[in-house]
Amino acid sequence: MVLNQVFSYLLSLLERSNLDLIYLTWLWNLFKPLCILLISLFVLPAIILIFMYGSSLFCLIYKHWNRLKAAYSEDLWYGAIKTLAVFWELQATIWHGYEVEGLENIPTEGPALIIFYHAALPIDFYYLFAKIWLYRNRRIRVVADKFVFKIPGLATLLEALEIQPSTSTMCKLMLEEGHILAISPGGVREALFGDQNYQLIWKQRKGFAKVAIEAKVPIIPMFTKNCREAVRAMTLGRRFLSYIYEKTRLPLVPIYGIFPVKLITYLGEPIPYDPSVTPEALANRVKNEIETMIETHQRRPGSIARAFFDRFINSSKNEKKR
Repeated sequence: MVLNQVFSYLLSLLERSNLDLIYLTWLWNLFKPLCILLISLFVLPAIILIFMYGSSLFCLIYKHWNRLKAAYSEDLWYGAIKTLAVFWELQATIWHGYEVEGLENIPTEGPALIIFYHAALPIDFYYLFAKIWLYRNRRIRVVADKFVFKIPGLATLLEALEIQPSTSTMCKLMLEEGHILAISPGGVREALFGDQNYQLIWKQRKGFAKVAIEAKVPIIPMFTKNCREAVRAMTLGRRFLSYIYEKTRLPLVPIYGIFPVKLITYLGEPIPYDPSVTPEALANRVKNEIETMIETHQRRPGSIARAFFDRFINSSKNEKKR
């Protein structure tokens, strides 16, 4: 009796399994072309991309291995930042075809002040930080808005990079100590409420010029082509979010992107220290220099698609056909 029940159960299980197998076979035959298409379009390219990234990473680290060994023998943070610079340069080269024109304008010793246009997310500045660190052997010092120090999980990185709150006293101290300092007069406001027309949003800011005069340092203007096509800020509800920001200083504007567009950073000729110039005049000169760089190099309004194809064609704007 028990054997008959067991036999009947096994038989029914086999029948159900057979039906399941037939059904699964039917589903496979139905969706096999789609699976093959998806594998061809996404999985295989992803595997190749991973191998390419891995190969490039290996070669780049091998290239900088002696630098890294020397760096770690000197100081923990020094070596860590040197290593991060190698990774950031890899990311910049592969994902954005990143280039720098005017790198020779960065002094190999002595202080200088870099003034730059602030993108929605300043990845172009991160890339420049890596380039200058690796190829000019200079470490850019940075000041940041207060809210940056409240972002969870960034405390160790901020400590390693020695990022300080943005005050005129701190800026002057860094320059007097002989460092290269980078400042964006537009700051968070320019980052979140700028648009594809690349207009400077500095209001009447001239504190950076006053600091440069007091510290007796040259100013190097900087602009990165297509930086607003790499990462964009949402425009929906911008007027309301701008009101909230002005009242609370909360940067609530969502950003999106990391699009693989061509990025080229332009470093202008240093504007030398002149004791006779006023902060207002110096600030206006720097602003005019950066606006000229934007007019010379940037397509306006910006286009993500055209910025992507800039990677494959000679996109110099010198011929002024935009």
